[in-house]
Amino acid sequence: MIVVTLYVKRNHPASEQAKSDLEHLSKDHPHQLAVVDIQTQPDLEAAFDGMVPVAQIGPYRLQSPFTRQDLKVALGAAADRSQHLDRIGDTSHTKRVERGHHFSGTDRFSLWLSQNYMGLISLVLIFYVGLPFLAPVLAKTGAVGSARVIYTMYSPLCHQLPYRSWFLYGTQPYYPRELAGIQGVATYEEIIGADATDVGNNRKFIGVEELGYGAEAVGYKVALCQRDIAIYGSMALFSLLFWLTGRKIKPLPWFLWLLFGLVPIGIDGVSQLPSLISQLPEWMIIRESTPILRTITGALFGITTSWYLFPMIEESMRETRKMLAGKKAVVSQIQQASQP
Repeated sequence: MIVVTLYVKRNHPASEQAKSDLEHLSKDHPHQLAVVDIQTQPDLEAAFDGMVPVAQIGPYRLQSPFTRQDLKVALGAAADRSQHLDRIGDTSHTKRVERGHHFSGTDRFSLWLSQNYMGLISLVLIFYVGLPFLAPVLAKTGAVGSARVIYTMYSPLCHQLPYRSWFLYGTQPYYPRELAGIQGVATYEEIIGADATDVGNNRKFIGVEELGYGAEAVGYKVALCQRDIAIYGSMALFSLLFWLTGRKIKPLPWFLWLLFGLVPIGIDGVSQLPSLISQLPEWMIIRESTPILRTITGALFGITTSWYLFPMIEESMRETRKMLAGKKAVVSQIQQASQP
């Protein structure tokens, strides 16, 4: 039997008329009617408000205004289509009908995920950006082996160069290269005495308590670089804001994401690459960014990327919630009607 889903509002004359018409037509066009009040589900109300009544009759959808004759034509077309598919043995049609009569475990999980995905994304981002700070804490307490596990986990994801990373428990929060030209701080070369272009060995350096520089502690580096912390930290903050505001923030236009997100980080990041190569021609411009610039460009990229992506994800999840909320209500009514 054909299932007709009628989306309505309470105390709505057109909705009442549509129900009456369908009940009248059920004598000549048998169908199972499931009435869904859109005001019980925010996503259904957002999707159908101003359109009700909406009648979903098989693959056909009618939205207000429609007449009893329109319903009759749609019911006849849906019945003919269903009978034809049954005659030719269309198994996919049979399976779709069966799925439409049951709210499966997969449906329940998908509905839960569509309602809570933003909380999960926030937790993942907070964990991802927070765990690297545990590495220097463990190293400081003597659990260097455990700290190195974290450094190793993040090594494929970040360059972990110490002169582009934050440090904990040191006299300075960072140790920049001499090339950065930051006044008033001890440089990486001054402290370590290593060649900054030796990327392989520099990545392995996590920090030491004493290196003879004024007998002061150097501390231990965080397992993510300054720019990555800014990127994922700002994404975590925006995800919380997006979640707490009910996921109602509109998406950022793509050209603003390009202008304020991609361009600054591209210029600041790519322009540093020649500085990691030794024996370059004298005419080539060589520069090293600063912790402030890395943080600003990283945060801009993280915020604009989140602002661009999260609302688009919400649009997709809203469609999923609308579909599954409607299906759940329909299945519940079908099951109730089938009980003796």
